[in-house]
Amino acid sequence: MARTSPARTRQDRTSQDRTRQARRPVVAEQATRTAPDATGGPRRRTARLRILAVLVVCAAVVGGLVAYRTVTGGTGERPVTVDEASRLALSRLNLFQASPVSVALTAAEGGDVTVRVEGVVDYRARRGVGRYRVTGANGALDHGLVVWDAGGLGLAPEPAGVDGPAWEQAERVPRQGWSPRAYTADPLDAGLQLVVQLGADRPDNPLLLAQSGARRLGGERLDGRDYDRFAGPRAQGAAADGGRSPLTYWVDGDGMLRRVTMRMPGLGTPTAVDFSGQDGSAKLPEAPWLTG
Repeated sequence: MARTSPARTRQDRTSQDRTRQARRPVVAEQATRTAPDATGGPRRRTARLRILAVLVVCAAVVGGLVAYRTVTGGTGERPVTVDEASRLALSRLNLFQASPVSVALTAAEGGDVTVRVEGVVDYRARRGVGRYRVTGANGALDHGLVVWDAGGLGLAPEPAGVDGPAWEQAERVPRQGWSPRAYTADPLDAGLQLVVQLGADRPDNPLLLAQSGARRLGGERLDGRDYDRFAGPRAQGAAADGGRSPLTYWVDGDGMLRRVTMRMPGLGTPTAVDFSGQDGSAKLPEAPWLTG
């Protein structure tokens, strides 16, 4: 048997080791390409990255919603949003379509004198009728019936022995029983004139409302329902109190008008108009001081 020299043996071993070392990187590279590692491998890492991306997007959306709610639900005064301007623009049309509607007007005349009118207004006829009460520091001062339209108003005593709502009583008053007159600048007249103008047969332009200075003043809950309080648009040359409109509107989420207040020069208490819904049974008389 032939002997193998040590030198030959060492050369063969060295050659085999080099072969093994040359193969190892290839095996390691193949393992990296094909076999998942202990932490989950490339596929799992890709899936995790996708989940993280989704979570980031969701967090951004939720954060945006929270920011939106914080802005829209805040109590501070600010310009109206697009949605708020749209609801304010619809409020006059909704009032027109709901008429005849019940209305209560409270006007401070100064010197502890207050006039309250409770009645009905029909925006299709542009006419209202109600019962008024005047009170002072010592109690009742006067009472009677009032009918008004865009041109003026008429006052009359309540007919004796006639019960029922004001519009039924007004039908019993003859022409000579009414005292007609044009509007003056006193708070009652200004309030009645405002009431008859609030309803409209078409919505306002929400863009113009926003551009004319309409602002959200805050929120308020009335009779179990939430309302936004809006300062109305400014008329040119008419806003003297810090640039804000003298009119404030209470409008709900459906664009229904619940209350309007009007600040009067020289009076601390604004004139208030409250609407309490449709009165389908009401039948307003024709201008009773003109028809017999």
